[in-house]
Amino acid sequence: MKYMILSDIHGSETCLQKALSHFEDGHFDFLILLGDILYHGPRNPLPEGHNPSGVVTRLNAYAKQIFACRGNCEAEVDQMLLNFPCLSDYTFIVDEGIRLFATHGHLYNPQELPPLEGTALFLYGHTHLWEIRKEKDICICNPGSLSLPKEGRPATYGVYENHTISIYTLDGKLLASETF
Repeated sequence: MKYMILSDIHGSETCLQKALSHFEDGHFDFLILLGDILYHGPRNPLPEGHNPSGVVTRLNAYAKQIFACRGNCEAEVDQMLLNFPCLSDYTFIVDEGIRLFATHGHLYNPQELPPLEGTALFLYGHTHLWEIRKEKDICICNPGSLSLPKEGRPATYGVYENHTISIYTLDGKLLASETF
């Protein structure tokens, strides 16, 4: 299976549409959303193309292909609009024997890992800073933010396929990759 991993969309229909173009062109099977889907929160500026209603419409078209978890900006009203579950603290997926633990990062994070046994991929967002690193049998990945990256970094997303996790810019440039 081939997964696109997005975090911290924060209601940017413009950035989401660019990512979904890569999703279609790349023939992905599933989309993993790591929270902060619709709203930007009080600490963030409005992202480019802020249109939560448009994000709802675009994502609902892919509802059967989405695994999602809640971020610190999600609310119960979001679930009323989205046609896929989005209020769980984490989503757990097993792909070819690899455990994928997907969470936003405000509850579980690299400093507070959940109990994971065997080879696993720990996916989190929240910081708006991409990273890939290995710690023993666990590969840790933050795909960064699609709409509000920090520290002058570009907008990014993750790709997982065949035991390899990669980070790409929204323009499609490969930044980092790790096989485990």
